[in-house]
Amino acid sequence: MVDYFEKLQRLREGTLDPKDFAHTDHVGVAYEVLARHDYVEAVGIISHGIKTLAAAAGDATKFNTTITVALVSLIAERMQTSAHDNATDFLARNADLTGPSALAPWYTRERITSPLARSIALLPDRAP
Repeated sequence: MVDYFEKLQRLREGTLDPKDFAHTDHVGVAYEVLARHDYVEAVGIISHGIKTLAAAAGDATKFNTTITVALVSLIAERMQTSAHDNATDFLARNADLTGPSALAPWYTRERITSPLARSIALLPDRAP
């Protein structure tokens, strides 16, 4: 079983190896942050950690503000509106969040991958 809290700690310390941070880990770590901080603080913590991780991987442009804010928002909403015992249980009950198309109902590929989406949180351009 993955220890998402431990990954969160390493992300915050800047000691997490980018190779050890898959998309599922993004969701699990976001869960752990949201379980311990209010939403605004959680977005800041996750954003800073992923930016640092992207830079450590040699490509700071990989960070996408829109994807981060939208996904953290969706995770926070699901945490508030569904039953779960911990991050692992949450992931099992919300498997749709772990794939690359988790935000597809709300965003076109062109919008979510645009240079502007990388720098600011864009509103959706689709209605689910």
